[in-house]
Amino acid sequence: MKKIIPLLSCAAILSLAPTSNVMAKKNTGYTATHYPIVLVHGMLGFDKTLGIDYWYGVAEALRKDGARVHVAKLTALDSNEARGEQLIEQLEYWQALYNAKGFNLIAHSQGGPTSRYAMYHLNYDRKQPLIKSVTTIGSPHKGSPVADVILSKPVGDTAHKVFTSVMNGLASIIDKFSSNPQQHIQSFTRSISASSTPKMRQFNQYYPAGLPSSGCGEGQYTVDGVRFYSWSGTQVTTNVLDPTDWGLSLLAKAFKEKNDGLVGRCSSHFGQVIRDNYQMNHVDQINHLFGLHHLLETDPITLFRQHANRLKNEGL
Repeated sequence: MKKIIPLLSCAAILSLAPTSNVMAKKNTGYTATHYPIVLVHGMLGFDKTLGIDYWYGVAEALRKDGARVHVAKLTALDSNEARGEQLIEQLEYWQALYNAKGFNLIAHSQGGPTSRYAMYHLNYDRKQPLIKSVTTIGSPHKGSPVADVILSKPVGDTAHKVFTSVMNGLASIIDKFSSNPQQHIQSFTRSISASSTPKMRQFNQYYPAGLPSSGCGEGQYTVDGVRFYSWSGTQVTTNVLDPTDWGLSLLAKAFKEKNDGLVGRCSSHFGQVIRDNYQMNHVDQINHLFGLHHLLETDPITLFRQHANRLKNEGL
């Protein structure tokens, strides 16, 4: 990655306030989708904890120009199925509370398979066609080599036990200090297993809608009236001021293809692939760490606003 050192400090300061130019404008209706947007977080995710948004500045920017936005509150660490049932419960609650006719799901990381599960069971099993679109961002639809490497370690190994305990403890802290009214039992084992290659292969047999038929192609854009989209990044180190880049750089060693530090480029493909090579890593995709991102790439907030406008123009 080329670094423009003289411009770095100035540009980094500007990147800390990604929505400043958006917030100064009046509501233009640019993001006013027909159906409310639901943001679905991934592994170790939350809506807000210790005053920090998982979707840093995203919901606020979307609402500013007309979108109705809900933020899902799911267990930080659990299986796709367990988190999917929680998402269904919340969608049904919002439907009853606001008389909503449908929802646009925008999901990051494990939130992608979680949303696919919810879509299938709501729209088909329960015959409630509430989900009108599913958009996934950096989701491991074909699994992640990082999960495979972690699961290859013996369960009885001391280091494995310690790491699992630390992750479960971290998730419990996140849950405790978030605005989630329920305290969920955390399971790093179920969560990381859900993103493994074998587990996602099995999951995809039950929930194939939107998946590419080829190794690295696009999936069907629309299935039974539900619209599918995805986007992702393939640059791991994007800003020298962001410490999360360092950890992702280590995790990226598990891959043999371009990736965002946790998910490979082809694995992220789902439905219409808007783009799969943004200069973003897995954390940049949700505008963290606190808005730090590649200085020469589109602001993540802009991507969310553009996508809301895309949904609006599609009548969604």
